[in-house]
Amino acid sequence: MTGVRLLTVPTTGPDDTDALDTLSGNGYSADDVLAVVGKTEGNGCVNDFSRTLAAAAWEPRIGPDAVTVFSGGTEGVLAPHVNLLIADDTHDPRHDRGLVAAVGETPVIPPEDLGRVGQMEAVRDTVAKLVVDLGISADDVHLVLVKCPLLTSTDITGLRDRGIEPASGDTYESMARSRAASSLGIALSLGEIDEDTARAALAGQRTAWSNRASASSGAELNTCHVLVLGVSTEASNPLRALHTEMTDAYDLAALQKAADVVAQDGGRIRQLFVKAESDPSGTIRGLRHTMLTDSDINATRHARAAVGALTAAVKGDGAVYVSGGAEHQGRPGGGSVTVVYEVDPVPTAPSNRGADL
Repeated sequence: MTGVRLLTVPTTGPDDTDALDTLSGNGYSADDVLAVVGKTEGNGCVNDFSRTLAAAAWEPRIGPDAVTVFSGGTEGVLAPHVNLLIADDTHDPRHDRGLVAAVGETPVIPPEDLGRVGQMEAVRDTVAKLVVDLGISADDVHLVLVKCPLLTSTDITGLRDRGIEPASGDTYESMARSRAASSLGIALSLGEIDEDTARAALAGQRTAWSNRASASSGAELNTCHVLVLGVSTEASNPLRALHTEMTDAYDLAALQKAADVVAQDGGRIRQLFVKAESDPSGTIRGLRHTMLTDSDINATRHARAAVGALTAAVKGDGAVYVSGGAEHQGRPGGGSVTVVYEVDPVPTAPSNRGADL
């Protein structure tokens, strides 16, 4: 079990690691970092080299067991930033619980397994292990964040040369296939779906999802980096978490309801982790949208900008983690939501902290 603190720091570019100065200014070192979770200002698509640059800048400066998760795309009002999850098991008796985190990696995902059962099971097993390591139940988990690989054109050619058809022959579509497999692995590990449902969903059904899954894909890695966040009574720190979902890209009410729960708990929002996607039906509340038919701008970029504005308005600034492409991460057209918040110590009976919505 590892208690954590959270630092959110704006960045001037993908290679900006000045947040390490903020880290030391708060009494921590790079060895205390469990995860660096950032938003970079690339296009968020296959050739988003801002993610690769950020990973290359950060990974030599943190411990070998720490993970990086960089999500490209800061369209609209989204602000480039990093979130540092810092190990801190300081016991504060004024708090009856606290936020805990565990990180890990799957084995290398072979290109032939990407977007398929092999990737799904690798994520399932890694998440399950991390939950056990934290000593919490699946119900205490409020976010599982995964960064997963995609298929490059070289991967696709190599598979076909070996007589293997890839999950997709389109590199951009492979990002969605990878996110889907990772998200279903998360749902399996948390007991939200069974194997038959997961396999049907992997084959294309959109009837299964997790409101605690957040997956993004990139070319900068060949394993899945995994971060599990939960709340434990064995920890004593001021951070809490809750999870919910947006039912569509307009669902400001869901975010406001989450903010109300935080306020009722006497808390302050520290960060939101939100998934966004263009509704695959082509409509939102009965009106046609053009995000899926725009040949100039990828649908994931539209979704990040739209949902990013709502999320930033609720938090009060644009340094929010909004990631595009929400396959099985919340219901179709919507997206999973996790709120991390901070409470003041209170010498009273525990409230319903960390509850689901």
